[in-house]
Amino acid sequence: MLIRAGYEIRFDTEYETPMLAMLSIHPSRNKDLRTAQRIVAAPDVPMYDYFDPYGNVCTRLSVPPGGLTLSADFTIEDDGLPDATPPWGPPVPVDELPDDILMYLLGSRYCETDRLMATAWGLFGHLRDGREKAAAIATFVHNHVRFGYEHARADRTGWNTYQDQAGVERDFAHLAITLCRCMNIPARYCTGYLGDIGVPRRDAPMDFGAWCEVYLGEDWYVLDARHNRPRIGRIAMAYGRDATDTALTTAFGPAALAEFVVTTEEVTDTN
Repeated sequence: MLIRAGYEIRFDTEYETPMLAMLSIHPSRNKDLRTAQRIVAAPDVPMYDYFDPYGNVCTRLSVPPGGLTLSADFTIEDDGLPDATPPWGPPVPVDELPDDILMYLLGSRYCETDRLMATAWGLFGHLRDGREKAAAIATFVHNHVRFGYEHARADRTGWNTYQDQAGVERDFAHLAITLCRCMNIPARYCTGYLGDIGVPRRDAPMDFGAWCEVYLGEDWYVLDARHNRPRIGRIAMAYGRDATDTALTTAFGPAALAEFVVTTEEVTDTN
């Protein structure tokens, strides 16, 4: 299956403003590209990439006075299969977790494990199987939180989402991550493309997606509490502890978002 994906994002500013962008796909998907994937800036400005500690591609640039448009348009191949299901069995014991996985059990900016520890054990402590426990957490969050763009709030944490019972995709992910970590299941935050492929098309503008992944059976598996069902055609862009590590753009100064268009659709050819 081929997927055409990309974006056009414009920022307006009066002053030259340094910016960090995480708008490239994750390097693990580079081998699936069927056309070049590159960030185009208008007007043209110098840009360079580096890898952060999580293996994400980060792009440094400066928005010139008057503003800047960033865009990309590429085609990528996908296996067309729904999200893989974790194997049955208990979670990997904490003392057997690889060193680089252990940090995904710790509390973070948007995932305050200390505030939800007792709640998590009260809800899921009786479950022993890791797959069953993760699925129960996703179902709980899916049913507990009301989705709506009108509920978007930049500073909402997993604890806030649990209390507010409302939020957007990143809030579903943060609450699910927090509850998983409380139950000693490593969980990480992911941003990426997730189009309406294999599901009814939404009557809403396309956006980037946010979900979490859990470490079970010595591998990472998608846990999407927002949709709570396997989906087709995810294209990961960045992984991290929470949204702090995966912000699509970070402006180090005043830069107003003036345009935001995302494309994710199945195509039959690249012409």
